[in-house]
Amino acid sequence: MGDRVERRRLGPLAGLLVAVVVAAGCMGGGLDQGGPQQPAPRPSGEPASPDAVTTRADGTTSVAEFKQDFADAVAVAEQYWTARFRASGQRFQPIRRVVPYTRAGEVTCGGQGLPRNNAVYCSAGDFIAYDVNWSVSAFRQVGDAFLFYLLGHEYAHGVQTRLGIRYNFTIQQELQADCMAGAYLGDSVRDGTLKLEDGDLDEFREGLLAVGDDPDQPWFAEGAHGTAEQRSEKFFAGYENSLDACGLG
Repeated sequence: MGDRVERRRLGPLAGLLVAVVVAAGCMGGGLDQGGPQQPAPRPSGEPASPDAVTTRADGTTSVAEFKQDFADAVAVAEQYWTARFRASGQRFQPIRRVVPYTRAGEVTCGGQGLPRNNAVYCSAGDFIAYDVNWSVSAFRQVGDAFLFYLLGHEYAHGVQTRLGIRYNFTIQQELQADCMAGAYLGDSVRDGTLKLEDGDLDEFREGLLAVGDDPDQPWFAEGAHGTAEQRSEKFFAGYENSLDACGLG
């Protein structure tokens, strides 16, 4: 990847697949045990192309576009966290693998098969796994912001593991990961690594407002991620104020 990732104009977020992606996509944050049954170096395999309605405004819906955007998201995250660790006198070890899968149970974490329609960071195996059919469908309906946010959130769980951060409640872990994802994106836009067009942030804000736990879910429940308002607030705190807003110090 070059020094700059040119962002295409995002399509409307009215479908709000982001809500499904992020609310369902952590399984309680970084799972603590296990490794992938089928190791794969980043998303280099040929993902299956699902039958999805093309709704992206810019018409870039191919699997090749998806693979390139996902590879860019991984590369930008690695570049970002490597620089941040170096600035504090530490060496950053990138997440070991990013593993695409197509069937429920194809990849396991701690002996637990990962379900369809999901993405997760598995801390003991040090990998991110994602359902590629579901991800391509969301990419086509929402746009590339989905991929950068999804990867940024799961990558943040890997950074939490490297820093030894572990909270008593899932919601604390998840909201911090939202903030860290916001910082990764905001800082990457400010330094020119990523480029957003006018209106992209407004669209993303609308999407985040649709993301959140069921109103009846207790904040202390295992797997809680936070309300739509909490998640949006944390993400944009990181986006606007960088990692200082994320309670890492």
